[in-house]
Amino acid sequence: MKLKTILAASVALICAGEALAQNFNDPAEFKKQREQLSMKPQGPEGKPWAQYLGDGMVDTAKYKKDGPVTLCFSNAGIFNPWRVVGLNNLNAEAELHKDRIKELIVVDAEGKDEKQISDIEALVSGGRCDALIVSPNTTAALTPAVEAACGKLPVIVFDRGVNTQCPVTYIHPVGGYGFGITSGEFIAGKLAKGDNVLALRIMPGVDVLETRYSAAKTIFDEAGINVIGSEFTGSDRAKTKSIVEDYINRGEKIEAIWMDAGDTATAALEAFEDAGLPYPVISGEDQQDFLRKWQSEKLVAIGPSYPTYQWRTAIIAALDVLDGKQVPGPEWVLPQPAITEDVLAEFVDERMPPLHYSLCGCQELPGYPERWGGKK
Repeated sequence: MKLKTILAASVALICAGEALAQNFNDPAEFKKQREQLSMKPQGPEGKPWAQYLGDGMVDTAKYKKDGPVTLCFSNAGIFNPWRVVGLNNLNAEAELHKDRIKELIVVDAEGKDEKQISDIEALVSGGRCDALIVSPNTTAALTPAVEAACGKLPVIVFDRGVNTQCPVTYIHPVGGYGFGITSGEFIAGKLAKGDNVLALRIMPGVDVLETRYSAAKTIFDEAGINVIGSEFTGSDRAKTKSIVEDYINRGEKIEAIWMDAGDTATAALEAFEDAGLPYPVISGEDQQDFLRKWQSEKLVAIGPSYPTYQWRTAIIAALDVLDGKQVPGPEWVLPQPAITEDVLAEFVDERMPPLHYSLCGCQELPGYPERWGGKK
């Protein structure tokens, strides 16, 4: 399938906005992920990146390939700190398998659907890849490109999904609903009926982000909590702070900040500091600057996660597929823990940079902590 055809198919999918929106508010999936959050994982103890929830497995014998292999990775981009940590994880995990990996080819779509579609076509047509790993930029736009690739070689999708079942497996923690449930229930439990929450979001159209919001919104609606705004920040700290300042300056009372990703959580809090207001209840994530702020200021907070250790799983899965081993599928669902007040101290690490994600599972990987910007 050529680039123009893939682009046309992508546009057609994007235009089906109403149907796609319904997929981001699925009561059955909401219920399933709520159950998965408390499910005991299978797999090696203490290695959540190699664990899985459920018992579905996929036979990959037809993909078995002897000798050193070339893995190709089409990355949506490294446009936020979570993805920087994740890419370090992926590269370090690959180093553990030098005897099996002849080459790891990584291409960066720079957050552009069109570039990622072109990248995938180039990788597949080049004939060098034994398996293709894809972290899609947006769900609908990348679906045709992934489907085209599936016809040529084994494809492993992780982090963000696509609207097709053709990949060998789709790796992700419990998911967006799970993230929204964890953070939404915490905030709802701290607020009273009629209180206000401001939702800060990264970007539209990404399944794991859309479902985070839809799950939290469902919980807020049920609890009678007002969502006074749903604003996209683009993961920009200055924009995040400016948005919160605008609401404060308009006289809006904000009892809580809900975020679909926490990399700009401290910027949101700065707006309250500058206005001389008490901190709101807040959901951040597992990044160091937020955890340190939480600890030092005794915030009422939670750190839901979409663990960056899943970037390790992508390499493990690709090698297992090329070894002909069964892998969890069609979805490889990883545990998705949250950082709470009672375990906060365990995850604060002053050696690591402010935007390091603590649930990286990277502490024993080659180059830690310097590869991740930390100090010995």
